Order: sequence, then structure tokens, then C-alpha cells
Amino acid sequence: MSRKKFIAIAGNIGAGKTELTSFLCRKYELKPFFEPNDTNPYLADFYQDMKTWAFRSQIYFLTHKLRLHRELEKESGTVIQDRTIYEDAEIFCKNLHRQRFIDARDFKTYRELYSTIVKVLQPPDLMIYLKCPVRTLRQRIRLRGREMEQSIPLAYLKRLNALYEEWFQDYNLSPVLVLSTDKLDYLTDLVDRVDLFRQIEKHL
Repeated sequence: MSRKKFIAIAGNIGAGKTELTSFLCRKYELKPFFEPNDTNPYLADFYQDMKTWAFRSQIYFLTHKLRLHRELEKESGTVIQDRTIYEDAEIFCKNLHRQRFIDARDFKTYRELYSTIVKVLQPPDLMIYLKCPVRTLRQRIRLRGREMEQSIPLAYLKRLNALYEEWFQDYNLSPVLVLSTDKLDYLTDLVDRVDLFRQIEKHL
């Protein structure tokens, strides 16, 4: 990684994005940019009443992801982002609209804003997509114990997984590296770790 690169990590809730981000930062001395979950003042309310808080929560995420994206563009060295602005629109907001938690008028406004933003952003040099079956996602969510996530319905995780597959069929902004994180053990398995490094370095 001799010149500046932008690595993005995408995947469903519990797929292992934060763990992989931290691991790659240690290996390659990268600067991480994490999703602003803990600062979203709507998130706890959203999990209790999605219809009332969905649009406001998504606007918050879009605003702060734009700020994060502009910050990482200014960095002089290689950076890695845990969940991108693209997922906010293509996965989470789209899902909420399909479930009728965001009505057509608000969704149109959101998409117009998102489309305008994307045109001025630098796309990733590599998008790492973490695939994981819903059963494993549920186990990881339960184990990490974030209180507001414990009531996430199984059907919600299934819909998000389907939307990720749908999105990556048409994604063309950058090369994509797909990792099945239910089978990948790069923390303790040397073969998996070497293979992970080889695949990332091949793209970068």
C-alpha cells in the first residue's frame, strides 16, 4: 500500500465489520473510521418504534456519514471505513421504505439527497463485503450484548441480507472482495489469515 488507499467494509449487523476493521488497522497501520452508532440520538427510539423514527434516524446517519467520508478523503494515509454511506441508502433506508416505515414522499427526498451526495464523493479503492448467514448474525448480536439490538426481529436481519445480495449484484464503484465470515477465522487460523492478506494486497 505505497500510496493512499480507501478501504470500505460492508455487511449486515453482526457480520464482523468492526472486528475486521480493527484487525486490518493493526496489520497495516491504517486509520479507522467507524459508524456513528453511539451518537445517533434517534437509534434507541427507532428500535422501539420504527415508523415514527425511521426517516429522522436515516437522515442523521446520512449527514454524519457524509461528514466522515469527507474527513477520510482529507487523510494523507490509507484509511478503512466500517460501514459506508452507500449502505445507509441502498440497504437500510431502502428496507425501511419497503416495509412502509418511510413513506414514498420522504423516501424520494432522501434518494435525491443521497444521489447528489454520492456524485461528489471519492469511491473506495476496495469494498470488502462480509457475508454471513442470519443464524450466525443472531448469535453474534446476542453475545456482544448491545441492549438496543437484542429486540431486532429475525425477519429484519433476513431482509437486510437479501438487500445486500441485491445491491452487490449491481455495485460497480470499486473492486469487491467477498468474505464469508461464518467460515473465516483469521484471528486464530494462520492459513485463513495469510489468505486474507493475500486477497487484500492483490486488490491494493
